[in-house]
Amino acid sequence: MRGRRAHYRLLPEEDEELPVGCGEPAGAEQPGWERAAAAAPALEEPCRLVLSTPSSILRDEEIQELGAHLPPRVTQQPWRLLYCTGRDGFSLRSLYRRGGQPGSPALLLIRDTEAQAFGAFCATAIRCSNGFYGMGETFLFSFSPELKVFRWTGRNNFFMKGDVDLLMVGGGSGRCGLWLDGDLHHGGSHPCETFNNETLSPREEFCVQDLEVWGLA
Repeated sequence: MRGRRAHYRLLPEEDEELPVGCGEPAGAEQPGWERAAAAAPALEEPCRLVLSTPSSILRDEEIQELGAHLPPRVTQQPWRLLYCTGRDGFSLRSLYRRGGQPGSPALLLIRDTEAQAFGAFCATAIRCSNGFYGMGETFLFSFSPELKVFRWTGRNNFFMKGDVDLLMVGGGSGRCGLWLDGDLHHGGSHPCETFNNETLSPREEFCVQDLEVWGLA
């Protein structure tokens, strides 16, 4: 079923100033990270990202390449498929309902209609919120075709924000690093201050082919 297309609206800068206590505090990570084109050489056994079932979006070698960039605390333990459009339909409300336990990390994988794969590692569960929330472990990534990882710059704390019509990851100067509309059919990606990212999809506005959310089992 085709949902009504939501129009992307640039966020006014003044709305990005959050009231005290509106968002969760940023983590203690060192700010100013730049995007990483490849995983750093591992001194010990490399971290493995273990999925309980195969992903329909990323190949196993891509999963393991991405897993090397995840915090060690979330690797070496199985991740289960919380939500996928192929099984659960296209609905942001359904994604929120299946988004995992509060405080538990989530991995958002997207493939657009041009076969581009990209997404976000979310340090906390994807949920509705009144303001921005999250921690500095959150990052954006894309396979274009090689993996590019865009980490927190420390310039703001606009990690994630969601309501029934729009999910956003990253922001600043009225631009979202990644956004999805309420029916999950359409989204967009722009360079943003939070992650200093490139556009994740070949087009700034894209159509979703498949979407998955993974969480710790």
